[in-house]
Amino acid sequence: MRITLTSVLVDDQDKALRFYTEVLGFVKKTEVPLGEHRWLTVVSPEAPEGVELVLEPDGHPAVRPFKEALVADGIPFTSFTVADVPAEVARLKALGVRFTQEPLSTGPVTTAVLDDTCGNLLQIQSA
Repeated sequence: MRITLTSVLVDDQDKALRFYTEVLGFVKKTEVPLGEHRWLTVVSPEAPEGVELVLEPDGHPAVRPFKEALVADGIPFTSFTVADVPAEVARLKALGVRFTQEPLSTGPVTTAVLDDTCGNLLQIQSA
């Protein structure tokens, strides 16, 4: 068994696609129209056949209160690995990304938390 898909719940698929590709650096893999929304996935350019991240519409009534509660408590929805957290924070800040947690070293792991502009906090980490 292996993970092939995981999702992030977004308030606007077009905005999310721009952020996750143009800012974070992922690459669009799949886009299939499904009524008013799309099956929309991105992948890491370092692993184009790896795990796909679904940019999932957050229209279900339970989703927005869930996302708002996570953001209010400062809890990231998901986490991505980068080679160098301080360098990635500097790169993303230069692109206008807002961080809710600056780089923090907790022993063997360094983390930072950012706002994806689509209703989620995301953690970046390096070991």
